[in-house]
Amino acid sequence: MIMETDRITSEADIARLVDAFYARVRRDPALGPIFHATIGETDAQWALHLAKLRRFWSAVMLRSGAYHGDPYSAHLRLPGLTPEMFDRWLNLFGATCDELFAPATAEAFRDRAHRIARSLRMGIFERLPAVRQAAE
Repeated sequence: MIMETDRITSEADIARLVDAFYARVRRDPALGPIFHATIGETDAQWALHLAKLRRFWSAVMLRSGAYHGDPYSAHLRLPGLTPEMFDRWLNLFGATCDELFAPATAEAFRDRAHRIARSLRMGIFERLPAVRQAAE
């Protein structure tokens, strides 16, 4: 369903995106098991996580200040996470955005998602070794 507006106008827009996207993630053969191992498989377990994700995207897109967490540490602890899974996540996220929003809104979400994914991927998988200074 394409919305008539080209802007993110409400928390309701974010909630629709988060709910629709993570419904796909839960069914995805690559991503589902990673999330299920960490969050659980019941709707009640997911309800808490979805609420946190709505706060995260509200802070990112609406600058609401609703989220106070550490996404990096949360992703660092995910069992079996690979760099390729970020691409899968981004593809599902982009497809969901395209289905729910007008092009400019979908692009705004996709742009932020790509920046976040790049930062997480680099921090988790491409960390530079610590620089050791020789004691003289």
